[in-house]
Amino acid sequence: MIKKLYLPLLMGGFVAVLSSCSSKIGELSANFFTITPQVLEATGGKVPVTINGRFPESYFTKSAVLEVTPVLKWDGGEAKGQTYVYQGENVQGNNQVIPYQGGNITIGESFNYIPPMAKSELFLESVATIKGKVTSLPSIKLGDGVISTSTLFEGATGTVVSDAHTAISHDNFQRIIKEAQQANILFLIQQANLRASELNSTNIKDFNKQVKDAYAATNKKINTIEISSYASPDGGLDLNTKLAKERESNTKGYINKQLISSKIDAAVDAKYTAEDWDGFQELVSQSNIQDKELILRVLSMYSDPEQRENEIKNISSVYKVLADEILPQLRRSRLILNYEIIGKSDEEISQLAQVAESQLNIEELLYAATLTQDNAQKEAIYNRIIQQFPDDYRAYNNLGSVYYQAANIAQAESLYKKAENIKATPEVNLNLGLVALVKGDNVAAESYFSKASGADYLNEALGNLYISQGHYERAVSSFGNSKTNSAALAQILTNDYNSAK
Repeated sequence: MIKKLYLPLLMGGFVAVLSSCSSKIGELSANFFTITPQVLEATGGKVPVTINGRFPESYFTKSAVLEVTPVLKWDGGEAKGQTYVYQGENVQGNNQVIPYQGGNITIGESFNYIPPMAKSELFLESVATIKGKVTSLPSIKLGDGVISTSTLFEGATGTVVSDAHTAISHDNFQRIIKEAQQANILFLIQQANLRASELNSTNIKDFNKQVKDAYAATNKKINTIEISSYASPDGGLDLNTKLAKERESNTKGYINKQLISSKIDAAVDAKYTAEDWDGFQELVSQSNIQDKELILRVLSMYSDPEQRENEIKNISSVYKVLADEILPQLRRSRLILNYEIIGKSDEEISQLAQVAESQLNIEELLYAATLTQDNAQKEAIYNRIIQQFPDDYRAYNNLGSVYYQAANIAQAESLYKKAENIKATPEVNLNLGLVALVKGDNVAAESYFSKASGADYLNEALGNLYISQGHYERAVSSFGNSKTNSAALAQILTNDYNSAK
């Protein structure tokens, strides 16, 4: 009787245990999960999070289906992530199976950041289904958010960096322009005397006039008059040395006499070269004489002057041509007038830009705009350049930068586009890339920056792009030693607070 009594009781208890294993699922616990990062952070306009969880042994019944959804909640709103579905061992389906003995899960989510998320909390909502019965489980809090330091990069018009440096199109203004005028006095073979026919030639008369004009001009300054006297490389070295030295002495005497008679104070730098092999090689290279390449090969093979001369004389077919056409041009004194053209001073340019801009050329006008910190004056100068020189892209680009710094992005973009239509230079592409950042178009910004190689501030612009993309380490590297707010922000985002001070 006792055995018969206990058997039904035992079977009933076993059935009860099986029933409890398969008819319900317990509430989730925050202890089941960890999140990375522990405090959510906005990165490149996103709030990424990874949830790692483990269901303990006996929690997940074999017939259960569990749907979990990460939800970011704030006062007045929420953002739901993707729903993940898990199933017990006896469920027919294609979801991840969680054994009754327990199992691990990983959930990756990324929410689109909006400012109200700065004070928000991350929850996990779940719904369990067992044998057709659906039960909503209490949501559990997993973490807090959102650290939004990176969103300091964002302004009212999008990704604005108020202190970003735009790239200016530079002027080619030179206050001092170095000039040189040349003339040659030719000599007869084995002679060093200055012939009247040479001194009265148009060549020498023009040279003397240029010396006088340069000395008299208020905007010119003579630096030196160079005299380089030569002998041709035919004949003996001793004879050629004597000839070259006498030619240098006679030419220097003539130039000094001209300077004294014209009351010109100028330095004269005189030297001589016994055998002008360099000049010989240059003239042969430029000529069309027969066996030119053979002659040049001799020059490259032999460095000894006598051996060179003998080898060239052995080329009998061309030596007469050399003697008639090449060598006479090497018996000379070369005169070089070195002088400077001195341009307008900064004060003159600034004043003329305000009252008589027509007296300035485009390079002087572009330079004038760099002499003032007044953006209204810059704007006026660039507009005058556009009126006078509408086909030059530089004023459009630079005026666009004036508007960019004033946060007038639409007007800046319009001017940058006009500059691009004329000439799509690196600096124009860089500036259009900054505009794209302002508009939140990272793809376009990256495309423009790829065409901005060589532009000023390219690394800084790339740093701004990398912040926008959430690549903070790359941003720090690109900024280098830049001292902008964006560079400091990148340092903060990489926890380098000392450098950001």
